[in-house]
Amino acid sequence: MRVYANSVERTATPAEAKPYSEEDLLLLAVARPREAIARARSLLATRPDPYVASIAHQAVGIVLRDTGDISDGVSELHAALRLATRSGSAERAADVLASLGVAFVHAGRTAHGLKVLDRAIQLVDGGPLGRALYRRAAVLWMLGRYEAALEDLRRAENPLKQAGDLVWTARVLNVRGLVYMGAGLPGRADADFAAAGRLLAETNDERGSIHALLNRGIAAFRSGDLPAALSFFDEADIRYRPLNIPRPELSRARCAVLLAAGLTGEALSEADAALQDFEQANGWSTKKAELLLTAAECALAGGEPTLAVERVQAACRLFRSQRRDKDLAQARLVLVEARYAVGGVSGRLLSAANDAVVRDQLRPDEAARAHLLAGRIALELGRRADAERHLLAVARTRRRGPAISRTSGWLGVALLAEASEEPRRMLAACRRGLEVLDEHRWTLGASELRAQATAHGTELATIALRYAAKAGSPRLFLGWAERWRATSASVPAVRPSADPELNADLAMLRTVAVRLDEARERGAPTAALQREQVRLEGVVRARSLLARGTGSAVNGGLHTAELLDQLDGARLIELVDLDGVLHVLVCSAGRVRQFRAGATADAVRAAEYAGFALRRLARDRPHSDPDSTLAILAAAGPRLETALLGSAAAYLGDGPVVVVPPGKLHGIPWALLPALRRRVFSVVPSAAAWLRARTALPPARRHVALACGPGLTTDGAEVPLVAKLYDDVTVLSGVQASARNVLSALDGAWLGHIAAHGSFRSDSPLFSSLRMHDGPLTVYDFEQLGRAPYRLVLSSCDSGVLAPVGADELLGLVASLLPLGTAGIVAGVVQLNDRAVVPLMVQLHEHLRAGRGLAEAMYSVRRDATGEPAERAAAVSLLALGAG
Repeated sequence: MRVYANSVERTATPAEAKPYSEEDLLLLAVARPREAIARARSLLATRPDPYVASIAHQAVGIVLRDTGDISDGVSELHAALRLATRSGSAERAADVLASLGVAFVHAGRTAHGLKVLDRAIQLVDGGPLGRALYRRAAVLWMLGRYEAALEDLRRAENPLKQAGDLVWTARVLNVRGLVYMGAGLPGRADADFAAAGRLLAETNDERGSIHALLNRGIAAFRSGDLPAALSFFDEADIRYRPLNIPRPELSRARCAVLLAAGLTGEALSEADAALQDFEQANGWSTKKAELLLTAAECALAGGEPTLAVERVQAACRLFRSQRRDKDLAQARLVLVEARYAVGGVSGRLLSAANDAVVRDQLRPDEAARAHLLAGRIALELGRRADAERHLLAVARTRRRGPAISRTSGWLGVALLAEASEEPRRMLAACRRGLEVLDEHRWTLGASELRAQATAHGTELATIALRYAAKAGSPRLFLGWAERWRATSASVPAVRPSADPELNADLAMLRTVAVRLDEARERGAPTAALQREQVRLEGVVRARSLLARGTGSAVNGGLHTAELLDQLDGARLIELVDLDGVLHVLVCSAGRVRQFRAGATADAVRAAEYAGFALRRLARDRPHSDPDSTLAILAAAGPRLETALLGSAAAYLGDGPVVVVPPGKLHGIPWALLPALRRRVFSVVPSAAAWLRARTALPPARRHVALACGPGLTTDGAEVPLVAKLYDDVTVLSGVQASARNVLSALDGAWLGHIAAHGSFRSDSPLFSSLRMHDGPLTVYDFEQLGRAPYRLVLSSCDSGVLAPVGADELLGLVASLLPLGTAGIVAGVVQLNDRAVVPLMVQLHEHLRAGRGLAEAMYSVRRDATGEPAERAAAVSLLALGAG
């Protein structure tokens, strides 16, 4: 990610109240470049004296230089220098020389540029000396000569302070922060950026102050603090808006953080919007090149390598014409990565990757990426010596830098060990890399960020799983499957209930949702309300991402012996999706068996086929043919079982079964499988989650909370019937069934039951919701519970559906409750018929009151559901999740 020095020139915006003067041109050259050129040329048309003409030509030269037209910029600066010399002002000549020296460095004439800067420094003292030293330090920073830059900055600071020049003193602090950043010291960098921001706040340089804030965000990102980075960027965004100018720097920085957080779709949308805005504003080609590069990186991460190639090639053309060698080197690296992702390795591609490394113009993290890519290509081409050289270079980064960089370092070790057939070393590297990633995730408070961050460890987990699958060691395979599955549940949930702003935003979102529903019912226009809903969802999500984690480690690993001891006559079947094939691990007392089932794609298609039939039965439309739909269901069951379990179906024994599916198969109607139809079973995200749920302690008070949302065909007819079964019960309906009241009643309850319309949001799973009287009760609301209910029944459509994200993580209503202490949940995985659900729910609670667990109760409900087709469909669409 690029850090920002604004410019090496003056960047303060002239005070609006101050009369215009020629000196303001140098301020405008960076703050408002188009206006600067127009004013400079108007001034030159008046044939001013040499001193003033020198300022005008210098302003034009700075604008041309900073917008990529370096040749014409140098010509303008030469003209400015001749006029400055004629004016007889050494200070004026030194100022132009400093601008000219920077231009020569940008043009690739580094040695000559530094000599010109040396001449400028020799001509002046005091404040002008400080400004010249500052410019040379900025150039030395760009060249990576950090010690020399720090020395110039040390010399520049005192004269500027003595002259009372706040703006230039802030510039010194800002560039010193950039030097510290380059040297890998983000903590020191942040301190300087903060000090620069405070000084700039005392001046009229709002843009410079925002850039200091932006750099603080980048420093936070470099130190691995993603929530802090996003917080700084949000503040910078708010302060940018009144300026009404394009902000490509902010978009690029935000994209880098979103990519690091695993939010590739959001990063791609941000990059696309920034490009579009920039085109409409007719922005400078220098910034367009940078945005194209960022957009290419986002497209590559988002699985669109062809689009990435197209964008990065355009960026390369611009960087080449602008003679920006360092940026061009970065773009060439992205181009090689994109071509590798498109498919097909070759010696030519390896040469391009090698070239990216040898040019020595990449930052350390970029160089590591280049080495990793070259190592992969060399391995695929069978060039072991080349691969070893590159992967050893990557491996050196495993003990320093941000967590994600260190994870890549351990990946380099793992790939090298895999190629050398050293399994012990390979597995140790995979384990250590995932531990480093865990350390990173513990800093994140948002469940979405924790889940998405797992994507950075996918390859490490896959390497270990492939080895375990081939090694014929089912216990080793189980250990690695669990090491990588549902890891977000092992991180302590951060409950944002103390954030009044988040709660206020959620309340506003509910109000808008209700008004939107009412407008739709009346047939009134809804466009404005839909826009407001989207805006508020963005605000809620952005605020939630700022939550910080505990920063403390929690052991989320599985002890296989403990699992086998706890099964106690039950069988646990864990399905692992490895390279598109399902592997099944059958765990029973003292033993783990390993089987190979069908293709994952076949299982997904079979599940979609069954889901279609269940939804069709739930609609219960007149003149429909339920018999034909029931026949589809009857055929879907065996097809599902073959794809999901294969020969493992014969080894499930006669007792209860715990099913641990991969994320993309979590919402399957498992009761359709012949091997599970007539037995007690439950579904869990991981074996470790089942163990935690099994040991969850029920509250001493057996309080039951029942709630009924609006709009149900039956008006929640099961709620009063269920209420009669319990003594200690709270019933919420009508206006009393508000989101706040429902959450309060559920907090710490022994049993909760919500009859409401459910909505699953595949585009944003944490906005999946239950419809209450005052609007949607979302996952964000549930995450604020102090203690989740011990058991929860959700007689709602899609309430049990979860979205796979990251590596094999799950997001949704159920995934938010299990880590908070809920032992078990009953929820629907497809649409449910309101009328058919009523008798099923009453039966379920009768079994619960009799002392049965959720899985046992659901088995009895399915067994007894012999009535209407819609009722039978509802019975197999409801799942017992967890161990309650």
